[in-house]
Amino acid sequence: MNKPVRIAVVGHTNAGKTSLLRTLMRMGAFGEVSDRPGTTRHVEAGEVRGDGGGAIRFFDTPGLEDAVALSEYLHGLGAHLTPPDRVRRFLAGPEASGVFEQEAKVLRTLLDVDAALYVLDSREAVLPKYRAEMDILSSCARPILPVLNFTAAAQARLADWQQVLPEHKLHGSVSFDAVAPSRGAEEALYRAMVFLLPSRREDLQAVWDDIRQQVVERRDAACRLIVQALVDLAALRREAPKQDVVDEGGRQRLLAILREAALRRVRKAVSDMLTIYGFQRDEVDETLLPWTAGRWEADLFNPAVLREASMKLGAGAAIGAAVGLAADAALAGLSLGAGMTIGAAVGGIASQGFGALGRKLANIARGVTELSLENEVLWVAARQLFALQAALERRGHAAQDRIHAAEAADATTDALLRKLVAALQPARGYALPAGEVRRSDPRLAALAATLQPAAREVAARMIAPDAGAS
Repeated sequence: MNKPVRIAVVGHTNAGKTSLLRTLMRMGAFGEVSDRPGTTRHVEAGEVRGDGGGAIRFFDTPGLEDAVALSEYLHGLGAHLTPPDRVRRFLAGPEASGVFEQEAKVLRTLLDVDAALYVLDSREAVLPKYRAEMDILSSCARPILPVLNFTAAAQARLADWQQVLPEHKLHGSVSFDAVAPSRGAEEALYRAMVFLLPSRREDLQAVWDDIRQQVVERRDAACRLIVQALVDLAALRREAPKQDVVDEGGRQRLLAILREAALRRVRKAVSDMLTIYGFQRDEVDETLLPWTAGRWEADLFNPAVLREASMKLGAGAAIGAAVGLAADAALAGLSLGAGMTIGAAVGGIASQGFGALGRKLANIARGVTELSLENEVLWVAARQLFALQAALERRGHAAQDRIHAAEAADATTDALLRKLVAALQPARGYALPAGEVRRSDPRLAALAATLQPAAREVAARMIAPDAGAS
């Protein structure tokens, strides 16, 4: 096995070095991130390894704090010395363990690696301290790739930095926002590292190939869990004696039981998806959390949201007192109260399909009514879960703000969700009378497998709306 490619991550205090590594290694717990100056005080190593045998060992270094004074000191060591020799003489002297202790840790690491990523806060003006840093880092005679961080910020000064870098023998740079990496930014960074170290091309390519495969596998895993959750929701059913549904109190209790079962299933899907993408529950905005009383959970059964879903589905059924839960009222001869018309209930039955008609008729004969989730609820749950997946795909592990599941609401996305909900209907005939999904039923697993391509289409559209749904 080849030795790992050794890359030092260097730069000024609070430039985002640790944040960059958190995102590249997909480890939100790596190092310490803070707005306080000099958060990183020691060199910390982390590794990214590819299945092909290549590996990159990153070294997170302390921030450079007084480059101007150090630059003057180095120049005072003698013009007869080469720049690397000046650095070595400095490291052998008392100043390296004194006033320039932090800078010494950086330079000592830089002399011992293959190359360096020089992280720059693109929001900062090009000040003399940064020019001094560039000269000092170049003195170590190691390939250096400038990485312009925080490029998504409105105050980023990309043009200024790109103009000044060549003046300090730094030809070429990449833009990589560690908090919210743009599409293709990570690949551009790895390609730049290959250009920087052509002798390690195969190792770096092996790592990048593995990272790309992991992206595909994460997305597929997320799509599988979303599909399984939707299949479970479609199969969810509650049976009750006719008299329990006629009574208002009994009906509300049954609806509450079914609603809680649905929410419990969605909570699990959200939790599992956060695990797949390596994020924690406390990183999600409270309006997203389905385990709190936040707006997101309320939206799953919000009448206004469900009416919107009804229009998207083209069902035309008004959502009333049942708040997104329909009883088979037309077949059972029951009314769901003033807020739900018989016509709306018939629409619910039609949307669920007649594959289980024999069971319905048998239940009528026994005086049993079935409660199940309307397609509108499935549509809202699907939209929310895919929106969360898209937010996690775009999020860097260095982000400190809460996760917000912004979504791409357009006709193409609506059409794909409509197609997916329609394909869920066979699941309605595969549930146990108690409302628990029959996990061992091979028909459910087979249905979920057939829905995976449709889920990939929705995910691709939500993640990259401008790239189409392929």
